[in-house]
Amino acid sequence: MRILLVEDDNLLRAQLQAALEDAGHITEAADNGRDALFLGETGSYDAVVLDLGLPQLDGLTVLQRWRAAGRSMPVLILTARDNWSEKVAGIDAGADDYLTKPFHLEELLARLRALMRRAAGQASPVLQCGGVSLDTRSGRVTVDGQPIALTSHEHRVLEYLMHRPGAVVSRSELTEHIYAQDHDRDSNTIEVFVGRLRKKLPAGLIETARGLGYRLVAP
Repeated sequence: MRILLVEDDNLLRAQLQAALEDAGHITEAADNGRDALFLGETGSYDAVVLDLGLPQLDGLTVLQRWRAAGRSMPVLILTARDNWSEKVAGIDAGADDYLTKPFHLEELLARLRALMRRAAGQASPVLQCGGVSLDTRSGRVTVDGQPIALTSHEHRVLEYLMHRPGAVVSRSELTEHIYAQDHDRDSNTIEVFVGRLRKKLPAGLIETARGLGYRLVAP
């Protein structure tokens, strides 16, 4: 999944980015409010981690402008210890959840997983489509209870589709959400990953919507 990380503390930002990427997410980072505003308005993200105390433009203003522009991606705000008024202002501005500093990285990852599930209409941490299960906590994928091995890119494609069951997802959308911004992107490789997935998953699970993209359906 593709995450926007906005944090001006260099050490914390590096730690969070490393943790997010270790968890398999594509992460883009900004260290000030103006860059964050631009990225959030022009990019497509599955979730945002947003610090409120930012230089150039504060996080609350950034969030308000995103929501005013119709940007609906889930936003987890980071707030100072015991600053209840900041938490209330963030939620009122359109934040979906908040985390108080200092925090454990595991809690941040868990809250992000929950936000992305809710945004996709999923309640359980285990995504299910027919006999295929994907545990968003461990990354484990099983078919009829038997574990299968996937490459990192195959896993990202499957996870993105499983968050959107029944919806047609274009090749360009998949490309945007499985590659880093500075990666040499080639949408043709999506066909390769989908082809490999089809060999490992039940027949008919991934449908091709000709000229549009792919759709995940329970056989």
